[in-house]
Amino acid sequence: MIALYSFRMQHLRVYMEDFSSGTQDNWPSKVVIFTDGASRGNPGDASLGLVVYDENEAEIFCYGRYLDQQTNNFAEYSAVKEALALSVQNNVDSLILKSDSQLLVKQLLGEYKVKSVGLKPIYLECKELIQKIGAFQVEHVRREYNKRADEIANIVLDGC
Repeated sequence: MIALYSFRMQHLRVYMEDFSSGTQDNWPSKVVIFTDGASRGNPGDASLGLVVYDENEAEIFCYGRYLDQQTNNFAEYSAVKEALALSVQNNVDSLILKSDSQLLVKQLLGEYKVKSVGLKPIYLECKELIQKIGAFQVEHVRREYNKRADEIANIVLDGC
């Protein structure tokens, strides 16, 4: 058990160092990003996780961050916002975003309205960031296809 904890804490430090280094300026122009948000308690301790892949499905970046006390939907949107902001920062021209939150995907596609007062501001920020990316697609994926982003979000929560 101690070895697993040590492994997870070592990886958590790597994710946080990647973020604290400030830039990832070598992303290709086309990327696929899987995002996930987690909340234990809903609301409760929350985190985000994201994984960036190139066109050849090679992982080029991963990131996780603690969000304090938030709902799961807020955590899901926070992961998307972070993915979009990093994509804009890295001059990504084509982004395919994948999430296991069907609600979030349908809201971003305009199929569902965002009724939550707490989510509207972050939703609008996401829509604004999307406008800065040339080609944007968002897709719903089943949870079993989003394991890596989920793992990162949970590593962050386990380290809190």
